[in-house]
Amino acid sequence: MKNVILALSIAVLLQACASGPRVTTILPLSGSTDAPYENVLVISLFKSFDARRYLEQAIVEDLSSRGIKAVASTSLMNTRTPVNRETFISMAESLDSDAVLVTQFVSLASEGKMKNMNPQATYNLRSTYYYNVFSVELTEYSEPKSLELKHSLVLATQVYSASTREPVWAIESSAKIVQDFDQQQGYTAIGKEAKAIGQRLARDGLIRN
Repeated sequence: MKNVILALSIAVLLQACASGPRVTTILPLSGSTDAPYENVLVISLFKSFDARRYLEQAIVEDLSSRGIKAVASTSLMNTRTPVNRETFISMAESLDSDAVLVTQFVSLASEGKMKNMNPQATYNLRSTYYYNVFSVELTEYSEPKSLELKHSLVLATQVYSASTREPVWAIESSAKIVQDFDQQQGYTAIGKEAKAIGQRLARDGLIRN
């Protein structure tokens, strides 16, 4: 059961409800780099192609709103395209990108537990022949227990200079995510993650404010 929970969680966890990620700078921007950058190739390295595409597109939208030209790698490939260094170097060169932003998993821990659902009840009141005396019918509907998933997610995001092909900046972002196994997925966490990355890029001088 634990392995099943983990496998199902990886594909959808970025779409679950979550609090805002906590961001820590791991590699500060050096004064000798060629930042700020204006043309960024955005790459996510997850097993799920859909998860990669969702996060990349959210980051692209955030950077675009800040006046930065950004392109998602998944918009230039499909599930059969090799995910390797040569593929991404070729993309960056064809786009004339001045920087490459890469996000990948550091760790993911998932825990599942069963929780009781709230019972529902209906009441049917009927009057009787006696004054102020009623007949009461109570019907209770008890739903099956639900599986609640809790995820502890840590992502690492690095920026590489296209001219030197060396990392110039890196952060880690951690988030706590709670979801019901059968709940309809939304896009809360992925939007918060993309916004946090964009804010930190601007704050640290990787892109113009």
